[in-house]
Parts: sequence; structure tokens; C-alpha cells
Amino acid sequence: MEIVATKQAPEAIGPYSQAIINGGLVYTSGQIPVNPETGEIAGNTIEEQAEQALKNLAAVLEAAGSSVEKIVKTTCFLTDMSYFATFNAIYEHHIVGKPARSCVAVKTLPKNVLVEVEAIAVV
Repeated sequence: MEIVATKQAPEAIGPYSQAIINGGLVYTSGQIPVNPETGEIAGNTIEEQAEQALKNLAAVLEAAGSSVEKIVKTTCFLTDMSYFATFNAIYEHHIVGKPARSCVAVKTLPKNVLVEVEAIAVV
């Protein structure tokens, strides 16, 4: 197994890695909308936060030698399903390969953000 770390995405805020490569696949940790340059949450809206979370996901995948085009599965977490249509439009712009996906509503997310996205991709 190989640990993936990049300064182009937020550092892990706990005892975990940004991603792990194993068996030709990269497994990312959930990416929340923290701006890696400032350490601050990127905006207050689902639009702003979804954009940043997906940019962070892309940065982790690139650091692993993969890309959003090689994603086979994503799991998306929203704090409110009323965000689904807006999130879906932003997701579709960033994740063009139509991988398998789960999208679920959760009560809260780290740092009280509105969205978190994780992925499994081919390296």
C-alpha cells in the first residue's frame, strides 16, 4: 500500500491519509470544501462548497497518478437532500465519466460543511 499526500488539497484532520493506493486502485478519503491555501471553508453555499470539494478530490486523484476520468465509484454526502439538484449539476460538470455513485443525506459533516465526496479510481 502507498500513502498519497498533496499540499494541493487539505491535509488530513485526523489519523488518516488523503488517499491510499492498493492493487491498482486509489481510495480517497472524503474531501470537504476546505481551501488548501487558506485552511478555511470555501463559502457558505452548496455551490461554493461543492466546487471546492470536487477540486480537492481532483487534486488528491492527480497526486495519486489518477484523475477524475478514471473514477469508478463515488460516495457523496449532503447535509440536506434539498441540495441534490444543485450538487448534481456541479458534480456532472466535474465528474464526466459517469462512474457508479451513492449520494446520501447525513446529519452533520466535519467542520459543519454541507458536502463531502470520496472516490475510488484506477491508477
